[in-house]
Amino acid sequence: MADMKTEFASREMPTMGNGLTRAIGRGVLKLTGWKMVGKLPAEKKVIIIGAPHTSNWDFVIAMGCIMALGVKITWMMKKEAFFWPLGGVWKALGGVPTDRKARNDVVAQMADWIKSTDEAWLGITPEGTRSKVEKYKKGYLRIAYAANIPVFIVALDGENKQVVFDKLFPLTFDTETDNRKIKAYYDKTYKGIKPELG
Repeated sequence: MADMKTEFASREMPTMGNGLTRAIGRGVLKLTGWKMVGKLPAEKKVIIIGAPHTSNWDFVIAMGCIMALGVKITWMMKKEAFFWPLGGVWKALGGVPTDRKARNDVVAQMADWIKSTDEAWLGITPEGTRSKVEKYKKGYLRIAYAANIPVFIVALDGENKQVVFDKLFPLTFDTETDNRKIKAYYDKTYKGIKPELG
């Protein structure tokens, strides 16, 4: 895989930030000893799944990458968290409010949101927890199917201290099959910061 210094850019990716925020992101990665490798997908709309999720450091490293790249990766948060003055902060950082009590479920809400915008990179941690899991939650696949967009693999390679921008994963559109194959790929290929939890 190529170093991200030469292949980080995708003309399709939604962007945010400026020179200062990119410098801060690079500083975070340098201070923590992590680097980015691989290549971002040339997609205007994509579900980005990040795993293994085993440590509180995952968020710090992920935000360092996002800031360093200047890419806008959206993430879901319950609408109740979007109160003043934090609501504006969450939205600026990529948060999208979801209503878990609405008649249409979160999958439908996110699929509708993705369809309504020109660019959408939605980031999801499929484990849904830092604890060891036997199966991933399937919401990321249901959103991808409903919005008809691909799933891109990003891994926190704890052994080598690398954030790996890996590949678009081929989907069969069978939830059980795709979820099992993606989990097996992560398990075989990557170990997280705390491998005993991943």
